[in-house]
Amino acid sequence: MIKKKYLFLGVIVLIAGILRFWHLGSNPPSLSWDEAAWGYNAYSLGLTGRDEFGRFLPLDYFESFGDFKPPVYAYLAVLPVKILGLTESAVRLPSALLGTLTVLLTFFLVKELFSRKSFSKDSIALIASFLLAISPWHILLSRAAFEANVASFFLVAGVTFFLIGIKRKRWWLIFSAISFALSLATFNTARIVAPLLIFGLALGFKKELWLNKKWTIAAIFLGLIILLPTIPFFFTPQAKLRFREVNIFSDPEVVARANQEMANDNWTWWSGIIHNRRWGYTRAFLRRCLDHFNPSFLFIKGDGNPKFSTQRVGQLYLWELPFLVLGCFLLFRKRPGYWWLIPYWLLIGILPAATARETPHALRIETTLPTWQILTALGVVGFLEWMKRKKIRKLFKSSVIGLTFSLLLLNFVYFQHTYWRHYPIDYSNEWQHGYKSAIGFIKTVEDQYDEIWFADKLGRPYIYFLFYLQKEPQEFWQKAEIEREVYGFVKVKSFGKYYFFDKVDFGREGKVLYVDKADSVPGGAKVIKTFPLLNGKENLEAFEI
Repeated sequence: MIKKKYLFLGVIVLIAGILRFWHLGSNPPSLSWDEAAWGYNAYSLGLTGRDEFGRFLPLDYFESFGDFKPPVYAYLAVLPVKILGLTESAVRLPSALLGTLTVLLTFFLVKELFSRKSFSKDSIALIASFLLAISPWHILLSRAAFEANVASFFLVAGVTFFLIGIKRKRWWLIFSAISFALSLATFNTARIVAPLLIFGLALGFKKELWLNKKWTIAAIFLGLIILLPTIPFFFTPQAKLRFREVNIFSDPEVVARANQEMANDNWTWWSGIIHNRRWGYTRAFLRRCLDHFNPSFLFIKGDGNPKFSTQRVGQLYLWELPFLVLGCFLLFRKRPGYWWLIPYWLLIGILPAATARETPHALRIETTLPTWQILTALGVVGFLEWMKRKKIRKLFKSSVIGLTFSLLLLNFVYFQHTYWRHYPIDYSNEWQHGYKSAIGFIKTVEDQYDEIWFADKLGRPYIYFLFYLQKEPQEFWQKAEIEREVYGFVKVKSFGKYYFFDKVDFGREGKVLYVDKADSVPGGAKVIKTFPLLNGKENLEAFEI
């Protein structure tokens, strides 16, 4: 007979799946350019075994727009694209599926973390899984093709399998090594978080690992074999490109501010110590760490980027705040099981994001999930047990539980309402809305034109042409005019009759169709078709001169 806890777990996973798969192709309302790139690379791999630029089975990176994407997501999308076609749902399916499975894994992770029989680990595990299932943070990142979401699954799997391997089934260390290795090949932030997690686990369980040398060595060896194609790329200039672009240590403002403050002090020796740029960078780093604990970010508005938040609900629900605080208190007071791993995981998950200029950043710290939910679940269970021990009157206890559940339901319904009724309309521009309808129109009329010029003001239009027109990869390789900048960025200027421009050339011979932002269409142009945003505002227009 199936135990009641597993029936509850099944319901929770079902809820998680519904929240992540329901109308997956239509909300978010359009594909981001990274999603389109994942989809077309998967399509090209499935047809030719090569990426969009013709590299055969790349295992180190996908060049894409010059951001040199880690390879795993593209390979995960090959089968869905093969089965479902080159569609929004197919591209997002790996993220939605592994996001759902992360909810399942969270249950088993908690059971391994809190191993004491006297502790209510089953209740904490179920509540933590439920909180992750309904989490605004996790739902939004699971419903788009974010490789960070996939990396989070592999990290949770890596820790869970490691604990199982240490405690019972030694050969599960092999699965742990595979999971950690795949996380490193999935998302850039995981390339810092995963090694730090492995280091912490190795240090915390050094005796157990030493007693099981055979499986430990086998796991390390297998992990390195999986990473062998990727490791050399870690040391190339291209691998450092993205970090140099966004990190605070290349911010000239810090140096300029330090020099100005020392100049104000007439360049005295003590000013050189107080206003040293290294202190400036340290302060900037610590401030960015603390940004991720900002109450507005966590509980009120969420990340300022609408791709990661509806802007009306925090990354966590507001009702979770007191239980999160209580959970932190109980964790350090009771120290159940391998309690130390939770704060360690949370902190190292924030460190890489704190080196970037944009903080707080929900995507870059998704690797901290599900530590927030585990702490909150610990607080909920601790509060319920406190009421039970104190023999609180039944009426009062029922009132408190009813109020908490009502707040939970209110927060959840409000999030769902804003996500489905307002979010697509308010932020369709953030998701490059208009490309699909514009390219669909072009497909019906392109035979009437010698050239088609498309503005790149919404960003990287060429990948949408490849995606929505399902162009044969070989045709793109033969006809594309590609410009690779000295810093590694890749710009596709044209292929075939399609041209992608910053500044339009109205002196072209033959019949030309132009597509540009509505506010950039010249006076006197003949507008053929308009492609508004979902809120009705002007967006793209197709026109002739």
